[in-house]
Amino acid sequence: MGVVIQLAGAREPKASLRLLFDLVDNDMAGVNRIIIDNSRSDVKLIPELALHLIDSGGKRLRPMLTIASARMCGYIGSDHVQLAASVEFMHTATLLHDDVVDESDLRRGRKSARILWGNEASVLVGDFLLGQAFKIMVAVGSLEALRILSNAAAVIAEGEVMQLTAAKNTETTEDEYLAVINAKTAALFSAAAEVGAVLAGRSKAEKSALRSYGRNLGIAFQLLDDVLDYSGDQEQLGKTVGDDFRAGKITLPVVLSYRRGSDEERIFWRRVLRDGDIHDGDLEQAISLVTKHGAFDATVERARHYGAIAHDALAIFPDTNYKAALLDTVAFCIDRAH
Repeated sequence: MGVVIQLAGAREPKASLRLLFDLVDNDMAGVNRIIIDNSRSDVKLIPELALHLIDSGGKRLRPMLTIASARMCGYIGSDHVQLAASVEFMHTATLLHDDVVDESDLRRGRKSARILWGNEASVLVGDFLLGQAFKIMVAVGSLEALRILSNAAAVIAEGEVMQLTAAKNTETTEDEYLAVINAKTAALFSAAAEVGAVLAGRSKAEKSALRSYGRNLGIAFQLLDDVLDYSGDQEQLGKTVGDDFRAGKITLPVVLSYRRGSDEERIFWRRVLRDGDIHDGDLEQAISLVTKHGAFDATVERARHYGAIAHDALAIFPDTNYKAALLDTVAFCIDRAH
């Protein structure tokens, strides 16, 4: 007899996501049931820790992309619900691992699992959830979907290592940073969208279109997260504002501010990020420099660029409510800056 967890559901959606939430509501109920079933374990700590993160109010955007893309492509079976649950398990596993690597105290506004249960438990439960994700994929029986999602898992891990090696390196270029987020964040968005077309047996062009949509949406999403870490509020961000700064993470606002700054300002960035020598008021100074050099606005503009690519990628699909919902999702990702 395993321990059973319950799910309270996602946060109330913003207006720009309302259509998506309404369209996928029934299928997401199925995703939640699969998550509950596959989070059971005789090892009591596993469902307890998994519940803490899974039920912490995330929007579950990535599995909704799988459902909406499959439905937009005319899929009428139920395997899209299974793969959507796999996508959410993959995402949850990466969050558990991320918080350990980043030494994060908060996740989605709550104490992170590593604070409550420790780093070792967080990593191991993350591994359990990743294993469950692959069990579900195998049960679906689509080798192409398995290939896409397993490749995404490998790329995400590569992105985490890339980010680790880039941490505190103030000489990181914009291209190098984009390579990190393309792997770390955009890979799962891309795979989540593409497998919907795979299940529906759509053409190579349509699979490629959804792959492009997801990839560029993911990049836009992450760039806005970069902005919010310096300019957002804690409730909206779901973690402590300035976490990236305190962890010495090199994000695009920092890259641009460092490049555009004076020699004296670059000395400041090297002290706080490379050396980790952070004093009271340094976060406010960092925000001031990012603002001074227009790095917030520049990052948002780059996000809009990738959002426009995602938007145009769907042009080959006929106009439906599902297509409209996926286009609204692009607007949601960008609008988070306001």
